[in-house]
Amino acid sequence: MKKLLTIAITVIIGSATALAQNPIIKHVFTADPSPIVHKGTLYLYTGHDTASVTATNYKMPDWHVFSTTDMKNWKDHGVLLSPHTFSWATGDAYAAQCIERDGKFYWFVSTFHKKDSVSGGGAAIGVAVSDKPTGPFKDAIGKALVVNEMTTDKKHSWDDIDPTVMIDDDGQAYMYWGNGSCKWVKLKKNMIEIDGGINVVSIKNFIEGPWIYKRKGWYYLVYASVGTKPEMIEYCMAKSPTGPWEYKGIIQENVPNSFTTHPGIIDYKGKSYFFYHNGTLPTGGSYRRSICVDYMYYNEDGTIQKIIQTTEGVKPVK
Repeated sequence: MKKLLTIAITVIIGSATALAQNPIIKHVFTADPSPIVHKGTLYLYTGHDTASVTATNYKMPDWHVFSTTDMKNWKDHGVLLSPHTFSWATGDAYAAQCIERDGKFYWFVSTFHKKDSVSGGGAAIGVAVSDKPTGPFKDAIGKALVVNEMTTDKKHSWDDIDPTVMIDDDGQAYMYWGNGSCKWVKLKKNMIEIDGGINVVSIKNFIEGPWIYKRKGWYYLVYASVGTKPEMIEYCMAKSPTGPWEYKGIIQENVPNSFTTHPGIIDYKGKSYFFYHNGTLPTGGSYRRSICVDYMYYNEDGTIQKIIQTTEGVKPVK
């Protein structure tokens, strides 16, 4: 009887493991998901956590790219970019986003600037470019797009992180970013120059990790919220990419075993997907995170329903 019970338990555990898609990347620790779709393939750009189990801070040496055509099987294209790509950069590979324009792929990254004649150090935003979504990527301008000295509303040196970029229907590109305050600029058509000044917008509970996109006439600004440890994901909506932004509330509660979370949102093959990270892999945690994906649903008025975090993840698509 005990033997039969043991077999039954083993079968149940095995079945549960087989159904547990989340986290979707299991062989390395990944964070800060950024999805795009190109020619029927979904590409996922990620950070890479390599901190030890006992570490009390991040160790993120590079960025990876993964791809899928069925939302089940993920191909790892390896390390395609690191701070070493940029002669001016040093330190960790923080959140980043890649976007395609006119056949080129622009990868906006946040890392740190060397102390030199340009900057006294601190977080900075750079841009890498490639003719293909999987590289090779190179520094697009040979210098940082944003350095700490360009933003003075916050006194801490890591306020220029987590860039998110969108191109509107009229061709105008916008970049949002920040830690502690939300900043935005227009980008020139070449995607490597700022067009005009840097703007700071007041967003309720904003702390970091913004993700901006447009869907069915609405602009969405989704972000990690302040005042909670672990973080939650909240959002605003607007009828213009520059606001005014109307606060709409929390869409993702705390994630398991990680005090940060980071949104990455995409429509693909008729479904809406919400990417994020948590710390649920074995030996995982706040500095050893893993990317997950669940469905995202909208109400008729365009507002977003609460994200239901699952271990099953999403179903395969054709």
